[in-house]
Order: sequence, then C-alpha cells, then structure tokens
Amino acid sequence: MNLIGEKGVRRIFLATAFSALSALLLIALFIINEGVPFIVKYGIGDFLLASTWNPKEGQFGIFPMVVASIWVTLGAMLVGAPLGVAGAIFLSEFVPVTVMRIVKPMIELLAAIPSVVFGFIGVVVLAPLIRTYLGGPGLSLLAGCIILGIMILPTVISISIDSIQAVPRSYREGSLALGATTWQTVHMVTFRAAKSGIIASIILGMGRAIGETMAVIMVAGNAVKIPHSALDSVRSLTANIALEMSYATGLHRQALFATGVVLFVVIMILNSLAIMAMRKRVAKK
Repeated sequence: MNLIGEKGVRRIFLATAFSALSALLLIALFIINEGVPFIVKYGIGDFLLASTWNPKEGQFGIFPMVVASIWVTLGAMLVGAPLGVAGAIFLSEFVPVTVMRIVKPMIELLAAIPSVVFGFIGVVVLAPLIRTYLGGPGLSLLAGCIILGIMILPTVISISIDSIQAVPRSYREGSLALGATTWQTVHMVTFRAAKSGIIASIILGMGRAIGETMAVIMVAGNAVKIPHSALDSVRSLTANIALEMSYATGLHRQALFATGVVLFVVIMILNSLAIMAMRKRVAKK
C-alpha cells in the first residue's frame, strides 16, 4: 500500500511539473505566434533600430525604448548589485547567526511587496526629491534606476547568502590558520569560492529589473525618446506594452507582441546565463 501511495504521489508531482512546463510553453508559443510574423514583415532592423514610435502613422521603431530599458536595468544593477552583495557578505560573515536568521527573512519579504507600492513611494517621495535637488521633471531614468535597484535587493541578497553559506567552513578555517585576517579570508577565499553563485544572483536580479512594469510606468515618466541624461523621462519596453495594449489593434497590437518577443528572448538568455553560473558552482564542488 505504501508503495502504491508513493507512486501516486510521484505521479502527482510529475503531472504538476509538466503542467507548469506546458503553461510556459503555451505562453511562449502564443507570444511567438503573434509577434514573429510582424518582425518578419516589418523587418527586424527597422523594428529594433528605428527611433520613431507612431502607430497611427505605421511607424514602430522601438530603439528609444530598447535604450531606455538597457539604461534602467544597468542603473538598477549599479544600485542593487553592490548593496546586495555587500549586505550578503555582512550578514553571512560579520553578524551573529541568530541576527542573520532574523534579518534574512525580513529582507526576503521585500519581494512580496507589490511593485505598485514601490512605484507609489517613488512618485510621492523620490521624484519630488530629484526634482527639487537635481532638477528635471522628477519622474525620470534616475528614479527608475533607484526604485528597481531597491526591488532587486531581495533576489541578490538571498541567493548570495545561500552561495556564501555553501562554501565549506574548512576554507575559512584554513585561511585563518595561515594568518589571514577575517576580511582577507572573506575577500580572497569565501567570496571567490562563492563567486559563481553571486554572479547568478546578479543575473537573476537583472532579469527581474528588465521585466518590471508597474513601478517603471509610475516613476520613469514614459516619454518615448532616447535619454541624454539621468534626469530625462524614458519609457521602457515593458511600460510601452502595458500602456498601449488595452487599445491596440491590427499592426499596432502585433508590434506590441513583437516587443514581448524581444523581452522574452532577453530574459531567457539572462536566465540561461544564471543557470550556467549555478551549474559551474555545483561542478566546482
């Protein structure tokens, strides 16, 4: 009876796994089916490299939004990656275990906060500060970078902590026995041993940043133009889809699905890189 029960549970888990995979596959096929024909018809060069987005005139150049998405993502990584890695090192190596066990779950809870809440804080608090002390409209590339940098902290910190804690204790003890200081041990031994996992956390954080929608819509200003300053308003690819999909028809709708194809490919590449980095860490063990 127990054997039959175990087989039944195993089949349930297998069916659950395949259902999740099937849902992902169907979503991917739907996006590709809707977007790829437009890219083929319109031309991938004209679509990705043209600077004019005017659906009423049949112009669907997404280059300003590609540039905006890249800058917002890189800016978010400049804010979130150093803070996240430094926080992970501090919590793993320099505070008591009891404190780390309390603080880590609290940081991970940040991931459960809806993005609209971060966007609201950005509109009410951050944008006025930028407008007052730095100039510009306030709703800008800089605001988007800061908000997204905060939003990716749970991903970077949580995975980095797990990677650092996976380093065998004997590595630290051997380094300290040879006369290295605690900081030298962390910098030259622990960090290097956990490097692949930390890189994976940064890549996953980048995927979260480039795929974020609501917070970017609220704080970035949504101007379709190539930014020349961190204080300029911008519109990301995700924001463009969310803002215009509700009323888009015909070629306009197909162009938005084609934008989704571009995002899908980018995020799949980032996730693949993260998986490769994690496998590299496992192989080293």
